[in-house]
Amino acid sequence: MSEQPLNPTPAGSDDADATPAGPARTGSTAADALARTAADDAAAGVTAAAGPTRETTPGEATPDGTAPPGDVTADGSTPGSSMPGDVTADDDALRAASFERARRLRMEPRFPGGPAADPAGSHHERRIRSFQPRRSRVTTGQQESLERLWPQWGLDIDGKRVLDLTELFDGLPVVLEIGFGMGEATAQMAADDPGTGILAVDVHTPGQGNLLGLADKAGSTNVRVANGDAVILLREMLAPESLDGLRVYFPDPWPKARHHKRRLIQPAFLDLVAPVLKPGAIVHCATDWEPYAEQMLEVLTAHPRFENTAGDGGYAPRPAFRPLTRFEGQGLDKGHVVHDLLFARV
Repeated sequence: MSEQPLNPTPAGSDDADATPAGPARTGSTAADALARTAADDAAAGVTAAAGPTRETTPGEATPDGTAPPGDVTADGSTPGSSMPGDVTADDDALRAASFERARRLRMEPRFPGGPAADPAGSHHERRIRSFQPRRSRVTTGQQESLERLWPQWGLDIDGKRVLDLTELFDGLPVVLEIGFGMGEATAQMAADDPGTGILAVDVHTPGQGNLLGLADKAGSTNVRVANGDAVILLREMLAPESLDGLRVYFPDPWPKARHHKRRLIQPAFLDLVAPVLKPGAIVHCATDWEPYAEQMLEVLTAHPRFENTAGDGGYAPRPAFRPLTRFEGQGLDKGHVVHDLLFARV
């Protein structure tokens, strides 16, 4: 069934009577019918957009049980037309409505009560981003964790409120982790240091469910999972000097030169980070991509609000609290060199 928009004739115009509204007259010869059709078409200026001459009353089903040509169905389509090719303003309107329905479907949460697809509507904001949302398959276990634990330990980054981290973490010092993948390292750090709260941010739904499940299995209550854009979180939802640290482990290196502007560690990003960190709070970055490590070191060293904790002004040894991640292990197997950077907020 092809879709064809309705192009009604304005009421009261000379063309209003060109198409019969009631049943066709009977008792006419074929020649008379053809003559009437030609005359009607000429008078009404019938085009493909207007559809064929109606032989049923409005709303009346055709003999094959379909909606009559020109009628608009409940979903906004106009079944019964067989005249493609002409594009009218109504075509554009129907196409826009279709795009809007698709957009709303993308924004609906995959799990009712779980993480929203786009909590802040941030895709409308014209800004270069360092991430691409991924919607890979969610396992049964991850889905169960999301449905059961998200109301308690999850939050959407909607940009509509300032978080009270003291209340959210029962008074624990809080570090922010941006990008946790499948959450294995985050869950281990939470279990190893129950006296520190971890606000873990990511947009990967399977990873969110996996981290919630791992934390629950380990009995860790010091993890909160935030869904959405970390820039909006830093800019609009964190109070000044509310964080005790920032962790950015193995962010996307965006290796192509034309994509370097998408890298997370940039001067503008550090400008957002500095005000929400307490004095002395540590920014801890790690990467196995050598050119990105060099850029991180250069950008952090040049920023006036951060100071390198490494005595030689270079990279730091991996701290004992940062576990080896699966991704890191894969990089080491390929011969990659992992660099850690630890800078204190001054």
